[in-house]
Amino acid sequence: MFPRLRRSLESLRSLPHVGSIDLAVDLGTTNTRVYVPSVGVVLDEPSVIAVDLRTKSVLAVGRQAKAMMGRAPRDIRVVSPVRRGVIADIDATREMLGHFMRTVAGRWHALQPRVAVVVPYGTTQVEKRAVEALARSAGARKVYLIEEPVAAALGAGLPVSSPGANTIVNIGGGTAEVAVMSMSGIVRCESMRIGGDDLDDTIVQHIKRSHSLLIGPPQAEELKLAMGSVFLAEREPEGTLFTYSVKGRNLITGLPKTVVVSAEEMRDALREPVATLLDAVRTCLERTPPELAADIVDSGIVLTGGGALLVGLDALLRAWTHLPVTVSKEPLHCVVRGAGRAVEDPALLRTMTVSA
Repeated sequence: MFPRLRRSLESLRSLPHVGSIDLAVDLGTTNTRVYVPSVGVVLDEPSVIAVDLRTKSVLAVGRQAKAMMGRAPRDIRVVSPVRRGVIADIDATREMLGHFMRTVAGRWHALQPRVAVVVPYGTTQVEKRAVEALARSAGARKVYLIEEPVAAALGAGLPVSSPGANTIVNIGGGTAEVAVMSMSGIVRCESMRIGGDDLDDTIVQHIKRSHSLLIGPPQAEELKLAMGSVFLAEREPEGTLFTYSVKGRNLITGLPKTVVVSAEEMRDALREPVATLLDAVRTCLERTPPELAADIVDSGIVLTGGGALLVGLDALLRAWTHLPVTVSKEPLHCVVRGAGRAVEDPALLRTMTVSA
């Protein structure tokens, strides 16, 4: 656990609570994040769990479980139970969420906290009820569901309650959403089942085709974070890598091998999923009412989520839309921070909550 998160947990447990605490949870495809009012983001762990198939016991959750991916023996199952923003494995998700809530709530967990859980836009009623039931079974006393684009906009500091347009592009691990909001509601939203994990898969397939090298998702993610870019700027940021060594298994000889990948290759590999995102942005803007479209000319677009950190994405959107495009502060935590701010304001929470 990072020192900052450890200090947050220690300060949380030292608070003189007399009742249960409230939590905001971003149950993401890649990471699960938890926010506590007056404390902040206290947990940020991979959404991964490792289970011993022989004893059915949980061996590890979060970073420890992720470190086992691709390395565990047959009798240990390492799984990401949330896929594309939807619960794919109910039992594993319940165990994982319960572990995270116990880690955060500590001795107050027995008193059952109220929990606000973020769900992707377009989540069906069945999926919403499944999330609500899951949170209750993990120890929540009452569950509030908040749509992801609204939480992201609130966490980014946008005036979501104003009558003007607020445009957000939120790119998570399994979903991406382009939304135009006004007066605490979503006017128009394009949601895609595409995210950071799809970028990793695209990189895996590109390395396989171009170099006959098989790499795993962790290597692809490492390559994406190290030198993934989507736009060739006139002046590259200081410290930019132009080549990167990737290790994997040679598909021809079957032996381990190292190849060197260039930044230009990465731009070519990521061109297709980025084009899908650009199409969604265009569709959303085309279907926005003209009054709000006029506001967007001034207010622009804000990027949130892990995908916002992709080098050159803001510059590409700026050049493509001719609109102001900015990356939010701490884009990884915008969603959970927005949900947490809603928990801190009962009136805002009632406005943002969607029915299951």
